[in-house]
Amino acid sequence: MSQFSHIIPAQRASLVEERAQFIVRTYAHLLGAIVAFTLFEVALFKSGLAYVILQVIGGTSWLLVLGGFMVASWVASHFAHRVENMAGQYFGLALYIAAQGILFVPLLAIANSYADGIIASAAGVTLLGFAGLTAVAFITRKDFSFLRSFLLWGGIVAMLLVVAAVLFGIHLGTFFSVAMVGFAGAAILYDTSNVLHHFPSNRYVGAALQLFSSVALMFWYVLRIFIASRD
Repeated sequence: MSQFSHIIPAQRASLVEERAQFIVRTYAHLLGAIVAFTLFEVALFKSGLAYVILQVIGGTSWLLVLGGFMVASWVASHFAHRVENMAGQYFGLALYIAAQGILFVPLLAIANSYADGIIASAAGVTLLGFAGLTAVAFITRKDFSFLRSFLLWGGIVAMLLVVAAVLFGIHLGTFFSVAMVGFAGAAILYDTSNVLHHFPSNRYVGAALQLFSSVALMFWYVLRIFIASRD
């Protein structure tokens, strides 16, 4: 049953229109985040700053890098989801894009050294996957909030595996990357469902950050699969 079914027609029409505007704003901001991330990466590599970042990360424990990213992500999410003023929300989104951009530098550098076009191919597959999952959520209108527990526990298990891999030199191969692509797909369904049904209508910046996070996760592991296929 529709969440607006108990409301009189005039109010229902107003709420439906408000939700539609929220959805448009969310995906416009998601597109903006993807474009900003792309331009940020291009600027880092064109300016040579990417290679400075590579040297810094290369001389630092990967656990510290991940820890720094998680702290930045928490701060960004707090601003995007909790702060009332729009400037604070945009600061959160910008901080998250920058954090993702820095985290991606080593992987993009490796991918770029393998073959021309590998990054574009991985990006294309990611966008196709995102579009397909988004279509499923929009067409079915199903509430995927039941995925929350799976994502919570799956995320904890994945993080423990990554930590163990860094500490003990375990190689997380292609199967792990495939599983993480599936995990990211579930996150996209969950986030899209929240955009359709649950996010407050004034939180389109936070909703865009959430979707961007899941898209970035999928892109990371799709790119890892493409790299592994060239070995």
